[in-house]
Amino acid sequence: MTQPLAATTTLTARSVVISALLGYHPPELPISALVRIGGLFGIADGTVRVAVGRMVTDGDLVFADGVYRLTERLIERQAAQDESCSPRTKFWRGSWELAMVTAPTRPRAERDALRRIMTQLRMAELREGVWTRPANLVAARPQEVLAQCTFFSGRPEEDPRELAASLWDLETWAGTARGLHVELATCTGLVEGFLLTAEILHLLRADPVLPPELLPADWPGPELRADYAEFSVAYAELLRDYSLGGTAANSTTDPPGRR
Repeated sequence: MTQPLAATTTLTARSVVISALLGYHPPELPISALVRIGGLFGIADGTVRVAVGRMVTDGDLVFADGVYRLTERLIERQAAQDESCSPRTKFWRGSWELAMVTAPTRPRAERDALRRIMTQLRMAELREGVWTRPANLVAARPQEVLAQCTFFSGRPEEDPRELAASLWDLETWAGTARGLHVELATCTGLVEGFLLTAEILHLLRADPVLPPELLPADWPGPELRADYAEFSVAYAELLRDYSLGGTAANSTTDPPGRR
């Protein structure tokens, strides 16, 4: 019998529902499946149902044809999640892009929103109001950014490897990636897979996706992405099967993708 996650886990019914749905294309499941997934984490059926109802009211979910589906604003989050797993890059010719905040004084909410977007664009803050990164990514610039920033391109006079190392903590990222890669190879069970998936996605969103020329030797990013892509497909199938009343989840499940 599946043992629920320890009570010390801070996952809420809402976060479990969103995380579960984000793993599917299209992102939809019946309420019975969402309730069963919540049960993996010791969340009562009624708690999941109340959370789902509130999410419909808040505009996070819509109910149609017997399933609950993420609405557009969370589908955008899914697209960003997918992009973090397979970022679009282009040949790097040594140029960097520079974004300078040139808008007049703005409310704090606008400044905070810009910071979040720039981080999502994998840009680093060189100093307050000045953001930069190597020009090797293919990414659209949201209107919120274009309304507040002026963009330039150029090359740093200092060693670009040293500049990159000063802007991003590459050593810490690589160490965390290697640790998660080990866990990925030995992961067993649906609960462990659910939590590991969330950790890896969080880490991949923080990857600056720098050109290979600027990265330390043996950078673990590509290998982690490749193995996670295989793992996530197999894990999603196992979770769907379990949530729809199929196989029982237990601590001795073979690692998804490693059979």
